[in-house]
Amino acid sequence: MATLDEPTDEPTDEPTDDDRFDDDLLDDDLLDDDLLDDDADIPAWRAWGRPVLEWSLTILAIIGLWLGIGMWRAPTLPDRAPDFSLKTLDGQVVALDDLEGKTVVLNFWAEWCGPCRAEIPTLSRFAKQNPDIAVLGVAVDGSALELRSAAKKLGIDYPVLIADGAVKSDYHVEILPTTVFIGPDGAIRSAHAGIVLGPQLRWATR
Repeated sequence: MATLDEPTDEPTDEPTDDDRFDDDLLDDDLLDDDLLDDDADIPAWRAWGRPVLEWSLTILAIIGLWLGIGMWRAPTLPDRAPDFSLKTLDGQVVALDDLEGKTVVLNFWAEWCGPCRAEIPTLSRFAKQNPDIAVLGVAVDGSALELRSAAKKLGIDYPVLIADGAVKSDYHVEILPTTVFIGPDGAIRSAHAGIVLGPQLRWATR
């Protein structure tokens, strides 16, 4: 007969510390399995949605910053676009007054300007897609012979005008490239200093 002070080998139903520890581990494993099952139920589009959204917001922020800097650096211009009469590379004369009723994109550039060369494909593509909009490249430097060679090499598909001192002064061109957007009524809508983007061309000429 066993006493209170003597150990006994008879089985007991009370759980031991080891049993409790094993039960806890089992509960944790079941919890992890539940979480894995929940993750497996998440649609693929939701799993990818957050990274795509974050990248989209980052890109929009960068574009917004770029546009803000370009507008901040752009020259201060009068409400109405100053008139000009400039020769094309073929010797024809183009006057701004003759383009009344059309939206005009004036792009001041130079052949030696790297950013100017970089945006020419965008401008050429825009000019082809929007024949009703007058896209004019106003070259602030170079002779007609040099500019003809540059236009051919760079694939410029819109008229190139040779700037004179008056137009550079009237439009306060100090940074290249500078692009000025003029409405059909002759009013200056906006100006941008730096490379213009395709979406920006579309927004500014609506």
